[in-house]
Amino acid sequence: MPIVAQSTETDWVSRFADDVIAESERRAPGKPVVVASGLSPSGPIHLGNLREVMTPHLVADEVRRRGYEVRHLISWDDYDRYRKVPAGVPGVDGSWAEHIGKPLTSVPAPAGSAYPNWAEHFKAAMTASLAELGVEYDGISQTAQYTAGVYREQILHAMKHRADIDAILDRYRTKDKGDGTGSTGKPKTGAKPQQKKAEEAELEAAEGSGAAAEDDGGGGSAGYFPYKPYCGGCGKDLTTVTSYDDGTTELAYTCAACGFTETVLLSEFNRGKLVWKVDWPMRWAYEGVIFEPSGVDHSSPGSSFVVGGQIVREIFDGVQPIGPMYAFVGISGMAKMSSSKGGVPTPADALKIMEAPLLRWLYARRKPNQSFKIAFDQEIQRLYDEWDALERKIADGSVLSADAAAYARAVGTAAGELPRTARPLPYRTLASVVDITAGAEEQTLRILSELDPARPLTSLDEVRPRLDRAENWITSQVPAEARTIVRAEPDQELLDSLDEQGRESLRLLLEGLDSHWSLDGLTTLVYGVPKTLAGLAPDAKPTPELKVAQRSFFAVLYQLLVGRDTGPRLPTLLLAVGADRVRKLLGA
Repeated sequence: MPIVAQSTETDWVSRFADDVIAESERRAPGKPVVVASGLSPSGPIHLGNLREVMTPHLVADEVRRRGYEVRHLISWDDYDRYRKVPAGVPGVDGSWAEHIGKPLTSVPAPAGSAYPNWAEHFKAAMTASLAELGVEYDGISQTAQYTAGVYREQILHAMKHRADIDAILDRYRTKDKGDGTGSTGKPKTGAKPQQKKAEEAELEAAEGSGAAAEDDGGGGSAGYFPYKPYCGGCGKDLTTVTSYDDGTTELAYTCAACGFTETVLLSEFNRGKLVWKVDWPMRWAYEGVIFEPSGVDHSSPGSSFVVGGQIVREIFDGVQPIGPMYAFVGISGMAKMSSSKGGVPTPADALKIMEAPLLRWLYARRKPNQSFKIAFDQEIQRLYDEWDALERKIADGSVLSADAAAYARAVGTAAGELPRTARPLPYRTLASVVDITAGAEEQTLRILSELDPARPLTSLDEVRPRLDRAENWITSQVPAEARTIVRAEPDQELLDSLDEQGRESLRLLLEGLDSHWSLDGLTTLVYGVPKTLAGLAPDAKPTPELKVAQRSFFAVLYQLLVGRDTGPRLPTLLLAVGADRVRKLLGA
């Protein structure tokens, strides 16, 4: 049974669920509650895009827990135009530029891919990650919708009301946005450096977000049209509508890329789509969406979410969804993510180094408008420590209600709990052990079984999948120069240079090895040796002088064991090296 997430005043998910249920009962009583996300498979779908899914997923799951039927729609915006060749994608080179302007489903997949086109290639990785994260959804391919004529009535309606749409859009084309940018959306000259930096980041996000960057349709000499055909000659959207007849639906267009011209009946034609600022509100009305969040790039004045709210009401007789703005997600040590750049971590990358509940927790514990970072560096160890501390508070009943709710949403859904590690040993310990053993299973099991002699580990399966995630982190994220290599032979020069106190500290350590051979025991021992030398009791509180002595002692041990001033936690390192080898390297 899933752990129940209790509604609290400080739990953002519960608050949104309250609003969504009330709004759904007002708009469509007795019908399933509809929440939505949109993803453009224009390249690797990154961890920032995951917030577009996790925010409505968490709300939808809370609504399900309360007994309501929910549909979480994920619109795959795979009928969007291919905008540019993303950097750093394996199997892709400059030749893919010839496909710019085609639908994503008409662009070849990267070389060597098992998938039929570009969109399916990048959808596949995200689909697998969502399954691992326990996200239940109904996927909708916009290529399938448009090419099957599903939106024909809505397209004809938008074309009939093109002047009204143009008037709505024109309210934002001709005036300052009020956010430090002009009508072009570019930062004004004279803006403060900090302001410019924020504006550039927002523009970069819009550029990388696929549909968010689409124009609003514009207009040629024949006037404004909210619909763009894909060319029947070259397949690209570099087309201009030259005429349209509302009565017959006869539409003529010409292509700037290849010169192709064509006249079609829009009432029968399925090779084109509404421009983004019209397409999005059209879908809100068509699907009856109650809740859909949007990124910062969608939410500024004049952007697609703001304009869409007027278009859905004035043109499609619909209602804009409840939609919080969500903040950016970053990576420890990296700038804000944009999928227009190569090497941006994806959910699949994160799930290689952390368990699904932990990744869910990062999105559940922060309100959508709060930015946060996902750790791919050493910070992941602290993050896991924080998670383990939360589990201890859950177990002893000392947890705050909002933290308990976030935890419950992380470890399971209305459908049940997600797989977890049966015996969750500290991530930093597992990482240190696989670092030292280079993943050798027999040696890894020996070391881990000695951590707690009173309850020895009998199989590595007990610590999986956390052990595998820690090993993946060591092998994929820790530079080779930072890996731990235990000395093969003693550093005799260093041993000979030690003063009397240094030699005595090693003697005390070696003397206590056997009686302290466990993780807790060795922790007591290594911190206790400097206390003994200072004439203090083993449980003495550290003084500034004692801390200095401990650091100096630890540096000597690291040099003698691994040839560096720092390394994995000493108790873990000593266990990993083994008592006999420790004695040899410390000159016994």
